[in-house]
Amino acid sequence: MTSVIETAPAHRRSAELDDLIQQHPHRFRVLTGDRPTGRLHLGHYFGTLHNRVRLQQHGVELVVVIADYQVLTDRDVAEHLPQHVEDLVLDYLAAGIDPQHATIFTHSAVPALNQLLLPFLSLVSVAELNRNPTVKDEITHSRQAAVSGLMFTYPAHQAADILFCKANLVPVGQDQLPHLELTRTIARRFNDRYQPLFPQPDALLSPAPLLLGTDGTKMSKSRGNAILLSATADETARQIRGAKTDSQRHITYDPHNRPEVASLLLLAGLCTGRDPQDLADEIGPNGAAALKTLVTEAVNEHLAPLRARRADLATDRAHLREVLRRGNATANEMAETTLTEVREAMATHY
Repeated sequence: MTSVIETAPAHRRSAELDDLIQQHPHRFRVLTGDRPTGRLHLGHYFGTLHNRVRLQQHGVELVVVIADYQVLTDRDVAEHLPQHVEDLVLDYLAAGIDPQHATIFTHSAVPALNQLLLPFLSLVSVAELNRNPTVKDEITHSRQAAVSGLMFTYPAHQAADILFCKANLVPVGQDQLPHLELTRTIARRFNDRYQPLFPQPDALLSPAPLLLGTDGTKMSKSRGNAILLSATADETARQIRGAKTDSQRHITYDPHNRPEVASLLLLAGLCTGRDPQDLADEIGPNGAAALKTLVTEAVNEHLAPLRARRADLATDRAHLREVLRRGNATANEMAETTLTEVREAMATHY
């Protein structure tokens, strides 16, 4: 686990970057994205989607990768991939990402990006890949009987995702800092060994809180405990009614001792713009039933516009494919330009 001492400079730098974004948004190009393993949920929305839309509204250029190749890092096969890719595009657009001002593309459609993996791997050692704490955690929770080479090279592949478009800003959670540090290392070593070509991207640490799933563990599509953005109001109500709380009737906001109750209060607070502590004080002796009613109403009201947009967008699948076609074309132009520069720098442009 990354220590507090190691992350303190990243937090300070992230605060500086927030100020710079307000003043000079056009200086930044952000790379972000998701693996297409299913529809997005509330954890994704408050953890990443909301922040992406905020950055775009400020005028920051957004490049969003749908990392279809990386689905295979912890799976033997990538099942239902076309549907999952379209679902991601639907969730992005419904949440407010504007494809007129953002590049949304898929890994597999950009060969030049993936070709960067080879020279990048020559710049890192096996030991550096092996000790990456995020990869260690992913291997521990992998669904595969054996670790694939793709899993092992995951950090270098992420470096290619970031550097192919010369992104200089990457929104990450604290647990992703080691990945980004390896990207910075690869960029620095390439620049030193060949010629200055790549920026060393900064981390924009998200203040996003951790939302628990309905079973009290981390919200995750694979655990079946997530409230999907695309769920109906009735489905959302059923899930929240079944959410784990505890045996104490009086509602208090105590994240350390009452994490499940605190997570529900936090979710209601995020949806209403209110302080979770104030919500807890209002509910007080009325218990878990009143809490769940409040959360259900808050979530459904907050997501109603998004869900309406999503339903409308879902009627025109051709539009979704056109968004991807345009995004893939733009990403290919970026990647071909960068790969040409890499070949020239390495004297392999014949």
